Amino acid sequence: MSEAVSTTRSGQVRDLVRSAHPKQAVFLAAVLGVLAAVDGRPGREYLSTAAAVLAVQLSLGLSNDLCDQHHDYRAQTVGKPIAQGLLPASRASYWMMVLILLAVPLSVQNGSVAGVALLLTLPIGWAHNRWLHRTAFSWLGWTLSAALLPAFLAYGGWAGGMHGNPPTYAVTGAAAAVGFCLHFVTTLGDLVDDNKSGARNLPLRIALRIGAPRLLVLTILFTTAAVAGLAVASLTLGLRQ
Repeated sequence: MSEAVSTTRSGQVRDLVRSAHPKQAVFLAAVLGVLAAVDGRPGREYLSTAAAVLAVQLSLGLSNDLCDQHHDYRAQTVGKPIAQGLLPASRASYWMMVLILLAVPLSVQNGSVAGVALLLTLPIGWAHNRWLHRTAFSWLGWTLSAALLPAFLAYGGWAGGMHGNPPTYAVTGAAAAVGFCLHFVTTLGDLVDDNKSGARNLPLRIALRIGAPRLLVLTILFTTAAVAGLAVASLTLGLRQ
């Protein structure tokens, strides 16, 4: 593995941010923050919602690149500073732990029950990154994590304690379906690199059977249906029971 570690401070920060999958983290944090705002919660609460999700997702992004560094190196995947030797794994691990330590109080600030629901996505994400995401069970982590997010929103409030009521079964199921589909959405662009590195995740297995173009069409159709189902369940039944 290359030893060409970034020597400038700006370069190190840039490589660290790239390794944390910031686009995905910011997108999910923004979506959850907007949903909290739509639910009628005050500004401090939807900002707290977004901050907690952002910290959790950035830590999982670093975990992903740390777990995949040898596979990314073998496939010569572009845009992977840890695998390219630009960012030391020890530095990425340090900042991953810092983000986890930040995620705990930020999550609990949304309520104890809500915080636990969000923090449960951390061990699920670690198991996904370490063992599942290169196998036929690659969908499992995404599905379980997405299913927990309605509970995080439904029980969300300000400071510790239990707020709100349980999420509806329909919303939880629809969120799980969206998570399943988003796994395919985020994996489609990496099918070639995954194949080179020896991964056999579910999207790649299906693409090898039916072809990537057909998988893309199916992904668009099923993702649209899942998002529509989540919207209908939320609007007609509400977030909470």
